Amino acid sequence: METMKFVQLGFIIFLCKAFVCGFAEESSCTPGFESELLVFKVHRDHLHQGKRLGRVIFNTCDGRTRMLFQSSDKWFDVDTDGTVTLKRQVTLHEGHKVFSVHAWDSSGKKHTVSVRVERVHHHEDHHMDTVMNISSPQMESHSDDLILMFPKSSTGLKRAKRGWVIPPFRVLENSRGPFPIKLVQIKSDMSSEAQMQYKITGEGADLDPKGTFTIERLSGNLFVTRPLDRERKASYRLIAHATGVDVDVAEKPMEIIVNVLDQNDDYPVFTQNPFNGNVSEAAEIGHEFMTVTATDADDPNTDNGVISYSIVKQDPELPKPNMFEINSVTGGIRVNSVGLDKEKWSKYTLTVVATDMEGRGYSTTGTAVITVTDSNDNAPQFEQTSQTVSVPENKVGAVVAKLAVTDEDEEGSPAWSTKYRIISGDKGGFFNVSTGPSRLEGIITTAKPLDFEKNKQYILSVIVENDEPFVGALATSTATVTVNVEDVNEPPEFNPKEKIIYKPEDSPIDTELVSYTATDPDIGKSQKIMYKIGNDPEGWLSVNQDTGLIKVRKLMDRESSSVKDDKYRAIILAVDDGDAPATGTGTLIIELSDVNDNAPVINERIIKICNRGSTPVLLSITDKDGPPYAGPFTVETQGETSENWSATMNETSTGVFLKPKFTLEQGDYNVILRVFDNHRLSQDSTIQASVCDCEGDDVQCTDCEKASCSASNAAINIANIAHIVFVFYFIIL
Repeated sequence: METMKFVQLGFIIFLCKAFVCGFAEESSCTPGFESELLVFKVHRDHLHQGKRLGRVIFNTCDGRTRMLFQSSDKWFDVDTDGTVTLKRQVTLHEGHKVFSVHAWDSSGKKHTVSVRVERVHHHEDHHMDTVMNISSPQMESHSDDLILMFPKSSTGLKRAKRGWVIPPFRVLENSRGPFPIKLVQIKSDMSSEAQMQYKITGEGADLDPKGTFTIERLSGNLFVTRPLDRERKASYRLIAHATGVDVDVAEKPMEIIVNVLDQNDDYPVFTQNPFNGNVSEAAEIGHEFMTVTATDADDPNTDNGVISYSIVKQDPELPKPNMFEINSVTGGIRVNSVGLDKEKWSKYTLTVVATDMEGRGYSTTGTAVITVTDSNDNAPQFEQTSQTVSVPENKVGAVVAKLAVTDEDEEGSPAWSTKYRIISGDKGGFFNVSTGPSRLEGIITTAKPLDFEKNKQYILSVIVENDEPFVGALATSTATVTVNVEDVNEPPEFNPKEKIIYKPEDSPIDTELVSYTATDPDIGKSQKIMYKIGNDPEGWLSVNQDTGLIKVRKLMDRESSSVKDDKYRAIILAVDDGDAPATGTGTLIIELSDVNDNAPVINERIIKICNRGSTPVLLSITDKDGPPYAGPFTVETQGETSENWSATMNETSTGVFLKPKFTLEQGDYNVILRVFDNHRLSQDSTIQASVCDCEGDDVQCTDCEKASCSASNAAINIANIAHIVFVFYFIIL
């Protein structure tokens, strides 16, 4: 905005030099303000927005009555005719205010006058509070004959291209008339050469609220036809038009802004009623705990909309009538005196007044209800400060003791609800204390198993506090709980719980594997332990019931399905001879080392192959033993197989390639292959090979003649019987 003023100022100076000063004759007139100090008298400290204070007079020496002024204080505005008005409400805190007004003459020289606004102590001059304050460029006269001119033409009826900013009209709301009231006469300088006609458009003219403003067609007199209401509409934008009656000429439309000045015609309204707040009985003086709020529909930039709050009544007036005070500006209510006591006066009702005009205008009454909340000024007390209890060992979560307390603060409040801590006697963290459902009870439970053999007694000190911190220094209550640990028959304990041994899988029967024993934790008792097998999936083991010595009962096999990752697991039991016998368990893990007790075998026992151009058949090998007793494998053909078939190992020595040595007749053949492991342990595998009269890998067999097939089958059967006899003989040996 300030930048725009300087632009306009420079433009005016330019025009002055070009069109006025260049043709002016030398003169002895010196441009400047009429005085170096102007004093405007007012009759109150609070000045409302739009108030006209007076005029500054600047002699231009060229006959101009309008020019641009600049105020050093942003709250004061100076119109082009020198009228000084308030842009918003101002309070003279020290009874006066000083600022400067600047102007520039046609040569560009800056002139300054000091303006002092001061309050005088006599009756207010109502003439200074005008109902309508109009200030704009091209406005002639300052009475009911106010004239607002369109920008002047340069030559005759030809319009100059020049922009004007017309300051707003200011019209006070709620005028009583009589209506219509003339605001101003709008006039075109073309009217001296041709008859002009005028009209207005825009808000309040041909737009809603229509008809609020009217204009006489030929005279240009602008009227307001009814009372204005700022709370409904704060400003109007009108466009003034001037055209020739019999001549084709027209003024450029001129914007006119009408701002409605506020009157104090609305009461403050509380945003709710009643207001509810809470304050602790221990709150300190100055503590703000709630806020009441009121609104006013009047202009918030004037005193009309500025609300001041006050307390006019307190109920009850105990222990003092001024227990609370209110911030007159914000409505914040704070503690003003000591003596709040929840148990005596639990609630206060304040009558609060909201007054506009900063406390000098209309008033509205509201209510603030204040609830006094309890503060923690009573420490909880144990009903019983000492007790002795017995707790069985080895139980987690067992209830040790319940400690009842009392508290005189308000029931259900944080100052009444309790919490507990064990402050001594539990270095190992064997106990836990929590708040019971009633909130006035501490429950001690075991957090870890107690061990009679390690500690027979605990002496616990327990302290009780509230969820809310104490107000001031209060003595806390403590209780002593003596916990005696009860001895129970505990099961024998294996050490370690899992015992790992390493043995070969071919360990002979009755081989002693290990002595796996347990100890009785009940050191105060003389009890005998007996050992048993709890779980032995394959039945390989036996245990001496007195010594716990474990032996091989049956030959073990690493390749058994009960062995996982070379490990065999058995459960051993240790049972004491107490009145109620207790049983402990231990796990024996036998990691079996492999021996070469499994010969490799060929997995495929039936194959088909063409007798011509066939790819060798790959046979896979399995050995239950692990390295180094498995591969790499080797293979040999046996008997007649060597005459007809060729067997070779693949590149990794884990499989056998089998193919006929020459073209065989179609039929079934028994192929006997002996496969050796890395340590030359071998086993014969018989493969039934069906040879088909075909070529390549697309194996297709045709039916053979009955005689030849029967002979072939008979030969196969004889060979099979012979092989079975041979294998059986080998096993016996």
